Amino acid sequence: MKRTLLLFLLFISLISSGCGATQPAQTASVSASAYIENKGSDTIVNLALAWAEKYQGLHPDIRISVTGGGSGTGIAALINGTVGIANASRKISSDELKQAEAKNIRPVEHIVARDAIAVIVNPENPVNQLTLQQISDIYSGKIKNWQEVGGENRPIVRLSRETNSGTHVYFLETVLRLGDKKSKTLFSMDTLLLPSSEGIINELRTNPNAIGYDGLGYVPKDLKMIAIAQKPGEAYKLPSIATVNDKSYAIARDLYMYTAGEASGAEKDYLDWIISSEAQDIVAKLGFVPILK
Repeated sequence: MKRTLLLFLLFISLISSGCGATQPAQTASVSASAYIENKGSDTIVNLALAWAEKYQGLHPDIRISVTGGGSGTGIAALINGTVGIANASRKISSDELKQAEAKNIRPVEHIVARDAIAVIVNPENPVNQLTLQQISDIYSGKIKNWQEVGGENRPIVRLSRETNSGTHVYFLETVLRLGDKKSKTLFSMDTLLLPSSEGIINELRTNPNAIGYDGLGYVPKDLKMIAIAQKPGEAYKLPSIATVNDKSYAIARDLYMYTAGEASGAEKDYLDWIISSEAQDIVAKLGFVPILK
């Protein structure tokens, strides 16, 4: 009986020591890699994917997940604690800041690139230039026919991103409301709200009466961009890296990544790399505007 008890105790001891030996190895393998979840703006998603692919090639121990869904979706995920970095093509709103504060989260803003919003039409449309006021009047429904702005006698079909899109919010505030925070101007009720940049592009390709808007990096060569003047009598400018940087193009914005508090660890290293010349070269290649240093 004593011999059996001794053998049993020895067996338990060997199992315990074995578990103790393997646990550190498992911990080390987990800590050797880091996972960054990145979600939000559909404007930024292709750029974020390109950054993630390049960075993971440079740092094989880092895994980065990138998904779209809109700026509002990304910021909501950050507030809910389900992502580490939220992509946004607009600034976080006061309501979103209040929601974050209620959960003891302090969103920190990182400007990662710049973008121009191009106003786009079908190449069959003879209209080449518009003022900001004319674009505002078109989208609010005051101007209903292309003939009113020098085009043919055709009804205007308005295309927009959905309301959860940061690009939609920016266009509403900057173009329809002309930057006036007291303005209550809204999109015309017959504006077609589309869920993606691709939806706007596809509709413009087939509809010569349509007008849409999209980030410069998403405009294909087979569609026509409208030159824009900030005010009547001023020069009309097409969107480009040069006209965004010299501030002569009227519809340009910063692009953001938000973190819950100051970034640290792998997320900080990644964000530091994003503003490096190596990462900003990718910005230019994809048709966005690099941050000037």
